[in-house]
Amino acid sequence: MNRKQLKWRIQYAWQYFPFTLNTILCVLAGWIAYRLLYQPVPKDDVPSPFIPFILLMGKLAFWFAIALIVLSVLSTFASYAFYLWLRHSRGIQLNVEFATETKKGKENRVYLIAHLQHVFRPVLGFIKGRLFYDDNIMTDRFGLLSDKWVPGRLRRAAISGRSRMYLPDVKEYDLKGGFIYFQDMLHIFSLAAAQPISGHFYQPPIVNSDQNAEVSPKKTENMDVRIEQLRRVEGEYLNYKDFESGDDVRRIVWKVYAKNRELVVRTPELFEPYASHLYFHASFFAAMKSQWANEGYLKEMLNYYKNCVWTVYDTLAKKEWELRYIPDQSFNMPDQMPEDEKAARIISNSNWHTDKSLLTYFNPKTGAVLCISSFTDPSELSEILDRCNSSTVIYFVKTSGILRSYVALGWIGRLLFLPPPDRLSRLRSRWVFSPIRLQVHKREHELEKILSNSTVTWAVI
Repeated sequence: MNRKQLKWRIQYAWQYFPFTLNTILCVLAGWIAYRLLYQPVPKDDVPSPFIPFILLMGKLAFWFAIALIVLSVLSTFASYAFYLWLRHSRGIQLNVEFATETKKGKENRVYLIAHLQHVFRPVLGFIKGRLFYDDNIMTDRFGLLSDKWVPGRLRRAAISGRSRMYLPDVKEYDLKGGFIYFQDMLHIFSLAAAQPISGHFYQPPIVNSDQNAEVSPKKTENMDVRIEQLRRVEGEYLNYKDFESGDDVRRIVWKVYAKNRELVVRTPELFEPYASHLYFHASFFAAMKSQWANEGYLKEMLNYYKNCVWTVYDTLAKKEWELRYIPDQSFNMPDQMPEDEKAARIISNSNWHTDKSLLTYFNPKTGAVLCISSFTDPSELSEILDRCNSSTVIYFVKTSGILRSYVALGWIGRLLFLPPPDRLSRLRSRWVFSPIRLQVHKREHELEKILSNSTVTWAVI
């Protein structure tokens, strides 16, 4: 067992510890209140006529609070025991689902919606939940504060809660399990029950800003949309068919006849004014040095690249052409899933890889739009551009842009002992001194120079 696994086991077992910090504070506060209310009055002191009345009111309030706390604690234990019976006899457990909402067309927010059936909430108490996912990362505790009633009856069917998920990366997460906690009014006790929850949820990419360029399809699959420029279809004297009456005898392939004694003719080159689909490519191939792989910068660069790819996709999806995203990684997606949702899911799940190079992935004859990152191999890009023309549109995403910051303001904050608020801010404060910074900028400059010397239509994001 390594250190990380030991830490997780201790953290997991700690969830069952029933006492909290409030336990110590409440016991201490109760002891102080009792000493103040019941300390003996010195015989030589002449008490004020109002002191007995004040002490009486204080004792009444003290014991009333004690009664409420005891009632809440007892109901917490009863609610917890009742849930354990429900789980054992009926298999009742926490049900969760996830929803994504778009805020003002720019920000995607992932919400957790949780339901727990047939349980009753402790008197003046709370029922909360917590999930853990991926590499045993735990979420914050969320409350189940809403009631769901049986239609037409004054009977509660379930309790539910809705909480926003603050996720660090644009990707799909693997749900491993969770806990529910039964707590009294002052959180003196926190009784935990494990939940065998499994599933997946993901944070989709967001739209940064619209990116526009004149693009036209290169792939013909039907004749629904007419285009201005003629497109070449299958042929170019490369495909053969059996000789039929009416075929031009000059197209007979005599080499095939001499070999197989079969008459075949070449299929002539054809041009037609129709095209139907925009084929959109985004390469996640990363030709990087081995020492970069463990750098935390790559995670933020990947998030930025995914958002830029989705921005381009969202912009092109609004055009008249039917857009099809061709991924460079394999994923299993339901066939009935809408095309835009499928593309968002694939982009979210994509990672930097070294399996499929740009030369293997992108076909200039059919691909109309290509997104590349700062980790693209310059030699492969140069070879690809030699086979492209002005109708190919390339978006170059400078992934180092996500780490650009105002260095002076950042260091002033550090001098004032203000800790960086999140992972991206911490990485930005160290980026200017990172050894890979100059290497990434050098690669970006090289790629931009290659694009400038080509005939393709390109833009920098």
